[in-house]
Amino acid sequence: MRLLDAQIGKFIMAKTLILIPSRMSASRLPGKPLLTINNLSIISHVFKKAEEANIGEVVVATEDKEILDDVKKNGGRAILTGSTHKTGTDRIFEAYEKLNIKDIDFILNLQGDEPNIDKNDIINLNNFMINNNSEIGTLAAEIKSDKMLNDQNVVKVITESKLEKDNFPIALNFTRDSFSKNNKNIYHHIGIYSYKTSILKKFVSLDQTLSEKQNKLEQLRALDNNLKISVALANFSPIGVDTKEDYLAIKKIMEYKSSK
Repeated sequence: MRLLDAQIGKFIMAKTLILIPSRMSASRLPGKPLLTINNLSIISHVFKKAEEANIGEVVVATEDKEILDDVKKNGGRAILTGSTHKTGTDRIFEAYEKLNIKDIDFILNLQGDEPNIDKNDIINLNNFMINNNSEIGTLAAEIKSDKMLNDQNVVKVITESKLEKDNFPIALNFTRDSFSKNNKNIYHHIGIYSYKTSILKKFVSLDQTLSEKQNKLEQLRALDNNLKISVALANFSPIGVDTKEDYLAIKKIMEYKSSK
């Protein structure tokens, strides 16, 4: 994909780096990155999906040697980071600086606990970012049930206009609140982020905001500081592995698909 460089007035080839933050000490399901599905760890499934997207180099950023060793054993690349990061975004920024890869235009932060993420959604988000030269981009999917609308564990995004396949509207808010079907432009937020490299550097330099802490949603730090987040429509909602029940559900789905 090509990006217009305003300084020289020419198109250049945009360069994307995918970073996957991962750690063993998840509060609700410790050790989940190394839980296996079809004899492969969750984190290595995510790594391979990212590689299949073929939009740039892929690296796992982790504080745990067990994760580092697993990723490398399965043919991936990983880097050790500090253990004091408050968010995954802080972790990927440290990894970016340590890797010292030149001329990166966009950094895509891919969640390490969504092993059935659609590679085409990764590709589409990257394309939207490059074509629009956006500050921050993320994904969302349609909410198809009242249960999801009312589930406060499901993060919703409210967009300035209807989300469609060919547009990239600005996010007005992210929330865990419940809504009715009558509310417009509310979607299921999928926690993948793409940052313009300069914006990621700015984002991690900002203090955590009150709304970010209260809602446990780091993307609110961006909105609170007038950084624009654009939203692309995802093909479907991947299952994030937060609990043992999530793990067993996604394990069943992925093992069934691989047996067909």
